[in-house]
Amino acid sequence: MPLVVLSQGNFSGEIMANPAPLSYVLYIAATPEKVWDGFVSKESNRILFMGAELEADWKAGGSMAWVGPGPDGKPMKYVHGTVLRFEPPKVLQYTFAMGQGETTSRVTLELIPETEATKVMVLHDEWAESDSAYAGTADGWPRILSRLKTLIETGKTFKPH
Repeated sequence: MPLVVLSQGNFSGEIMANPAPLSYVLYIAATPEKVWDGFVSKESNRILFMGAELEADWKAGGSMAWVGPGPDGKPMKYVHGTVLRFEPPKVLQYTFAMGQGETTSRVTLELIPETEATKVMVLHDEWAESDSAYAGTADGWPRILSRLKTLIETGKTFKPH
């Protein structure tokens, strides 16, 4: 039986066969260092993720997790992974798993200086066929990146929805 490949544009919440990589490019009117800080600082992550705390050991092989209160009020991991590459302020690559799940994908962030801005390239790939986080992640990245851009350029941001 042949596998059906559904395009990135199908965000109906269903699990996809061979999910397409999620790829985003945007420009932020700031230096690579300031954009990098937006991705890795506890302060900006707390703002972007509605109070969730980023816990990270910023070195290859280090762990990282966004932690916040669960339904029962006790701390839980919303997202967790392992740092694969950490090259400030150019490349951050890590594995990505939702909640307590063990199914991982891979995120690569690349920052490239431009004349008056930083080009931000995000590639979220290596999705497992069974990864139910795909649809929510495909919806989440544009929101996160838009909030980050707004935060860096204006000093404030908007609620996710």
